[in-house]
Amino acid sequence: MATEKLSPGMQQYLEIKADYPDAFLLFRMGDFYELFYDDAVNAAQILELTLTSRNKNADNPIPMAGVPYHSVQQYIDNLVDLGHKVAIAEQMEDPKQAKGVVKREVVQVITPGTAVDALDADKENNYLTAVDFDGSVYGFSYIDLTTGEFYVTQLTEFADVVSEAASLQTKEILFGYEATEGQLSELTARLNVLVSHQKTIMDNMEEARLIPSILPLVEKNVSLKLLTYIKETQKRNLSHIQEVKVYEVTDFLKMDYATKKSLELTSNFKTGKKQGTLLWLLDETKTAMGTRMMKSWIDRPLIKKERIEERQKVVQVFLDNFFERVDLVESLKGVYDIERLSSRISFGKATAPDFLQLRNTLSQVPQIKSILEAIADPALDNIIQHLNDIPELRSLLEESIAEDAPRLLTEGGVIKDGYDEKLDEYRQTLREGTAWIAELEARERQNSGINGLRIDYNRKDGYYFHVTNSNLDQVPDYFFRKATLKNSERYGTEELAKIEGKMIEAREKSSIYEYDLFMAIRDRVEAYISQVQALAKTIAGLDCLQALAVVAETYQYVRPNLQVNGDTINIVDGRHAVVEKVLGRQEYVPNNINLSKDVEIQLITGPNMSGKSTYMRQLALTAIMAQLGSYVPAESATLPIFDAIFTRIGASDDLTSGQSTFMVEMMEANNALRLASKNSLILFDELGRGTATYDGMALAQGIIEYIHNNIHAKTLFATHYHELTELDDELNSLENVHVATLEQDGDVTFLHKIENGPADKSYGIHVAKIAGLPKELLARSQEILDKLENQAPSLQNKDGLEDLSQRNIEVAEVVKEESAQLDLFGDFGADSELVKKLSAIDVMNLTPMDAMNLIWELKKMI
Repeated sequence: MATEKLSPGMQQYLEIKADYPDAFLLFRMGDFYELFYDDAVNAAQILELTLTSRNKNADNPIPMAGVPYHSVQQYIDNLVDLGHKVAIAEQMEDPKQAKGVVKREVVQVITPGTAVDALDADKENNYLTAVDFDGSVYGFSYIDLTTGEFYVTQLTEFADVVSEAASLQTKEILFGYEATEGQLSELTARLNVLVSHQKTIMDNMEEARLIPSILPLVEKNVSLKLLTYIKETQKRNLSHIQEVKVYEVTDFLKMDYATKKSLELTSNFKTGKKQGTLLWLLDETKTAMGTRMMKSWIDRPLIKKERIEERQKVVQVFLDNFFERVDLVESLKGVYDIERLSSRISFGKATAPDFLQLRNTLSQVPQIKSILEAIADPALDNIIQHLNDIPELRSLLEESIAEDAPRLLTEGGVIKDGYDEKLDEYRQTLREGTAWIAELEARERQNSGINGLRIDYNRKDGYYFHVTNSNLDQVPDYFFRKATLKNSERYGTEELAKIEGKMIEAREKSSIYEYDLFMAIRDRVEAYISQVQALAKTIAGLDCLQALAVVAETYQYVRPNLQVNGDTINIVDGRHAVVEKVLGRQEYVPNNINLSKDVEIQLITGPNMSGKSTYMRQLALTAIMAQLGSYVPAESATLPIFDAIFTRIGASDDLTSGQSTFMVEMMEANNALRLASKNSLILFDELGRGTATYDGMALAQGIIEYIHNNIHAKTLFATHYHELTELDDELNSLENVHVATLEQDGDVTFLHKIENGPADKSYGIHVAKIAGLPKELLARSQEILDKLENQAPSLQNKDGLEDLSQRNIEVAEVVKEESAQLDLFGDFGADSELVKKLSAIDVMNLTPMDAMNLIWELKKMI
């Protein structure tokens, strides 16, 4: 900071900046928003601005960067999108009338969680989340400022906080208590999120009425802290925020973030995009509101059979009434995002085109209602009842807003003719003034004899007669000069001045009066926000249900039979919904999934790439679709209503938190073992492969036995440990299944069909062949495999895992013997780097990931 005495303006800047140390401060100075000191240096780098300095001749010039006021929003959006806060300091008085330094105040702080204008994707929610702690339980609350949705719940563990925040894809988390370093590390390691703090509650906050007094203290406090933060940052009316809704995580099918991620419900595992997800499949909605609701339905499937069946019945009605559904879809295309419009009205940002969209949406409601009434099915009665077109509001907008109203309110033409008598008088004056000017121009052209004489207008000179230098000698005496140009003169007359005065007065007063009229209309519209939000929810739900009908019809889905406390899974010719859409119905191989009340665990064996993981995901997606009210991809389906789904599918290191594949495996397995009930669904794919063979196999068996003896949840467990298949002799509720293969002339075809019994081979060499490994390597590998199978018969021992150590010693001896043979390497000598590399391999302690990396290195060496 400069040591010289600062100017009053810079002192004002530093005083304001002190209150917002964690935000970029955009300081309005005339036509620019300026940034100073570190803000300027950092913003110049992030936004690619020109970095200059204030007091350039001083010993310590102040770094400075600025952006024009008319384009500031794009810079704000960029900063917020990158996870920064931005404080906007505006001039609160006219600089021409200011005595001394112009008064400035921060009028809004925009953060990732409070952004309303900085959203690129209008079909995505933008949640701001708060968490508080009372010493025993966590209060968890979240709000979407763009829609006004407001929720609160209690969570028992911080891991649940992280999981809920991750599921919401929240961009900012507010801590209302002193979080530990471990908690902050866990949160930031898992989520790309901005951490903010709000430990106090604003006194006498009007919005406190949104929080029922009967709430538990921790829920009340976290909600109030969330509202306080919003009030202190947004500094404006929040009338669109809805009364807080209390929810329990047990009201919905429980799935942690890892489960949702591995099943690719709303985000593609590789790309992070919607393409290739369950949302991508089901989202046949026609409105932005419907898309957001469909995502929330997928994130939170139901567990109450009555609510699920309510949705199923409506889907069936739409399937039975094709032509009416087509008409409904066309009507929904005329519906705008009135849910987000409510926040723009509340924030005072709604424009005339916004109101036209609202009016058009309200105009569609009677047509939508008529279509549903024509179907005349009781399943639609609740929807019809809540389709309120708010006739008073619609009439107001129809009478007041002009059809071609511009977005800028200062340009005029916003209010319809006939809405206000005084405004009509101003407009009449302007129209008559135009005619007066045209008449005066024609008369003076005739009087003067100047054929090219015309009346023009600009802001500086007003209305004037334009006369070229060649006609100056014909100018009448009563013309007076207003301005001299190089090739012409500008003149005025008393009559023109009188007309000008009337028109300017009418134009200025008309503009101000029309603006005031629009503000009054906006205030009147604000009174209807809660009704608009209720209508938005009804339309969004209706949109989701018609979308489910479209999907069910397109892909020939069936209505599932759901059982409360059921113990049977019976799916006939089930398909993985998303894979089927990608491949096409003709290419996809369906599978039955049958787990009777006597079978709790299916142990699945078979080679890689054969379809084990698809089979497991197929069951999970089918259950999720069924419980969100959708029909499912099968010929028939009977399912229990699950209370939770736990998965461990796919190997992935959590590098950001320094956790290996095996650690992630064990953490996710532990989560299932602690929280699953007999009504849960567990999917474990290759559990234990992240560690050495002995440990992995022992842990896999231990986990299977624990689930079998203690939890009794329906479980699919895929494994390459063929020794585990012998557990069906010991565990009554476990059965073996495998993926069928066709072996012919040394080639193997994966049939992608699940059949009873264990797999007889792993077909690892065949998979390597498909992957394109060198033929000579594959041939040599087959020789080694044949010797292993012949020389280590005890590998087929049927005594469980008791002889693991002895069997692995035998395997190691075979491998040691084979490693001395160099037939595979042809011209490679015993001293070659390749041979040395192979000789150093500890085969029995290779993880699959190590093996893949090793093969890659060997291939490069060859």
